[in-house]
Amino acid sequence: MRVLVTGAAGFIGSALSLRLLDRGDEVIGLDNLNDYYDVDLKRARLARTLDYDTFTDERVNLEDRAAMAGVFARYQPEAVVNLAAQPGVRYSLENPLAYVDTNLVGFANVLEGCRHQGVRHLVFASSSSVYGANTSMPYTVHDNVDHPYSLYAATKKANELMAHTYSHLYRLPTTGLRFFTVYGPWGRPDMAPIKFARAILAGEAIDVYYYGKHRRDFTYIDDIVEGVVRVLDRIPAPDPAWDGQKPDPASSTAPYRLYNIGNSEPVELMHFIETLEQCLGCTAEKNLLPLQPGDVPDTYADVQDLVRDVGYKPETSVEQGVANFVAWYRDYYKV
Repeated sequence: MRVLVTGAAGFIGSALSLRLLDRGDEVIGLDNLNDYYDVDLKRARLARTLDYDTFTDERVNLEDRAAMAGVFARYQPEAVVNLAAQPGVRYSLENPLAYVDTNLVGFANVLEGCRHQGVRHLVFASSSSVYGANTSMPYTVHDNVDHPYSLYAATKKANELMAHTYSHLYRLPTTGLRFFTVYGPWGRPDMAPIKFARAILAGEAIDVYYYGKHRRDFTYIDDIVEGVVRVLDRIPAPDPAWDGQKPDPASSTAPYRLYNIGNSEPVELMHFIETLEQCLGCTAEKNLLPLQPGDVPDTYADVQDLVRDVGYKPETSVEQGVANFVAWYRDYYKV
């Protein structure tokens, strides 16, 4: 199939593009290569896909309405996976309008492109951040998520609502995926694994928020990609059991679904750091700090719906995932 992948130079987008190309799909990879983090890393990721004759590289801003319409008209993708976004909870406290431009305006352009070109299935990235003030664990897609803690989370919740509207009005099949703390080789340098590894090897102290008591559902990149591919291949249909008297946020009378993709085994941040230390062969000096604004103490994914509908559950242990990450980190950064 011809698949448009937005954010194709990103952490998840690059890995997904490779997987789709390897199974014989044609991929239109769209990215603007912005400088939110190291552009050289984005280029290195992208270089892995440029060797394929079935990969097309498009340099476009998601919020550029005319350019996005042009991409959809030129390539007429059968399916779209929207991974492009302004990421980061903490950055959203400093520069909220960047999230409005990319995550709201940009996503509206994706939806319009899908509508006008008759795309068969739109899969889009949401986030575990949408759970915000929810404290019932594990997090389930069937619970209300109306109390986000950051504008980043609010934009992801808005994406879910926007997608449902297009599914309802235009019968566009859409599936939202709430990712839980993705990590692994080729990850983002603004996230904890690379920040910690760099500091530890340099003999510098690392900032450990919430005194290391955070519990995160760390999910390895390959597990995320497997989940995305399986969901992409399953076009949602209206839920005949949906009841307006007891509305379920995870499905609809429209062709719309939401899923969590997480490891379903939360790990305390301090254990993650200890595992990283063991793999690096170094001990970190730690600055223990309180919980940051916009952050949540714990994440824990209920993935029963994912298992039921696509027969898949992430399984890579933190020990194996961190070892793979460290091997890549040492090779890529030559340390």
